[in-house]
Amino acid sequence: MSYKSDIEIAREAQKKPIQEIGEKLGIPSDHLLPYGHDKAKVSQAFIDSVQGNKTGKLVLVTAINPTPAGEGKTTTTVGLGDGLNRLGKKATVCIREASLGPNFGMKGGAAGGGRAQVVPMEDMNLHFTGDFHAITSAHSLLSAMIDNHIYWGNEQDIDVRRVVWRRVVDMNDRALRQINVSLGGVANGFPREGGFDITVASEVMAILCLARNLKDLEERLGAMIVAYRRDKTPVFCRDIKAEGAMTVLLKDAMQPNLVQTLENNPAFVHGGPFANIAHGCNSVIATNTALRLSDYVVTEAGFGADLGAEKFMNIKCRKAGLAPDCVVLVATVRAMKMNGGVAKADLGAENVAAVEEGCANLGRHIGNLKSFGVPVVVAINHFVTDTDAEVAAVKAYVETQGSEAVLSRHWEHGGEGAEALAQKVVEIAESGASQFAPLYRDEMPLFEKIETVAKRIYRADEVLADQKIRNQLKDWEAQGYGNLPVCMAKTQYSFTTDPNRRGAPTGHSVPVREVRLSAGAGFVVVVCGEIMTMPGLPSKPAAESIRLNDSGQIEGLF
Repeated sequence: MSYKSDIEIAREAQKKPIQEIGEKLGIPSDHLLPYGHDKAKVSQAFIDSVQGNKTGKLVLVTAINPTPAGEGKTTTTVGLGDGLNRLGKKATVCIREASLGPNFGMKGGAAGGGRAQVVPMEDMNLHFTGDFHAITSAHSLLSAMIDNHIYWGNEQDIDVRRVVWRRVVDMNDRALRQINVSLGGVANGFPREGGFDITVASEVMAILCLARNLKDLEERLGAMIVAYRRDKTPVFCRDIKAEGAMTVLLKDAMQPNLVQTLENNPAFVHGGPFANIAHGCNSVIATNTALRLSDYVVTEAGFGADLGAEKFMNIKCRKAGLAPDCVVLVATVRAMKMNGGVAKADLGAENVAAVEEGCANLGRHIGNLKSFGVPVVVAINHFVTDTDAEVAAVKAYVETQGSEAVLSRHWEHGGEGAEALAQKVVEIAESGASQFAPLYRDEMPLFEKIETVAKRIYRADEVLADQKIRNQLKDWEAQGYGNLPVCMAKTQYSFTTDPNRRGAPTGHSVPVREVRLSAGAGFVVVVCGEIMTMPGLPSKPAAESIRLNDSGQIEGLF
């Protein structure tokens, strides 16, 4: 049996005008700023007007560690949102915007899949409403103003060896990771080393996703540390006088984007920090707005629960005063088999023993999520090759972990296929069972916070960090930054820092290569192992297959 591709299904969508989607949430059309007929930004004035509304239930969708077999976190998020609406709940989906780099690299798109998608798919995966361009431009403005400040006399006495503000571009371009700037003589400034990160790793992206409003945005931008003086005191963005102009560039990007699912239910798609090198969640302003307009908000956190969900709990919820009522942990039979040692080419054959062997990864995530005091339901994202015996093996295992697994067929049947999952989520969320609490206290020393995540979430024996890194953390504590949460930057493929170690490994260490203070966003980035803040393209990037067909339609986005 042949199935249509995601883009073919998305192209056939019977979309409604965006004003009708806004009406479902009670957003008047004059508070929608349309980008064409099928997407719009929601005005800040309307957002401000609903802040006193009662909040709905918050459901987080997360997953096991990614495998080449696929997990389907966004697909499940969208399917669950549609399923909740089918049950008569006013439900809104909140997901992140897609980055161009991964789209043209390995992913090829990030708007769900099958019958559980957010549309317009092509727009969302490409330029959308220009938010990422605005973030890149605001970041680049500050980069230019720093070097310009140094060129015109360096009033702040910046030590050019200690400029910590890197440049960004929304593309996977390994050639830019480490560069030399200001070459070419006196007219071009003072030569120094620099480098590029991908836009989704920018502190500006993190700030946009954590700021409550434009005033908060401007204050946070001003608090970013861009360099250090010769006396080693920090130079802030506000010292360069860039935060006002940056806010102007970000004015529209701060407003959440409203689109729709294939079943014409509302979805906010806003912000997109990477989960392995940033905090991996959509914007606080979108989530908060959706909670005040809906009975249920279904949101996701990037990659596996050891990264995205941990940061959702310890960073986003802590900063925004949020508390999830239920967590949905997505797994697939195929991924269990891969964790059990089966090669990707052999995943089609039934192998219950491999499924059982691979469930250790799932079990560890269940335990980790429960440690936050939040009830967990496992969603088995159904593939047509799954056998009854394999599904039964996953369900039986999850039961031994004190949770329940529900088979969900949203990819094939949309919201109807997710109704059983939706019913279980409602049952859990409305039971009031959630006793959410972050993993560590604000006042815990920074290195102890790193150890807490490494030992309790990754199950590492120790954290390896040289004295220079430990001293840096102590210096930041002395400067008043000790109460910040930590944002762990590590591979998404494993609990360890080795991407090849699947399952639920123990007896490993977490090496900390570097720490970065994101003073405006309000967290300390901890770079572990070989993780890169500027990814590269794979040997055969998705871009090779993306093109316009003879009808002018985009082909190659998955």
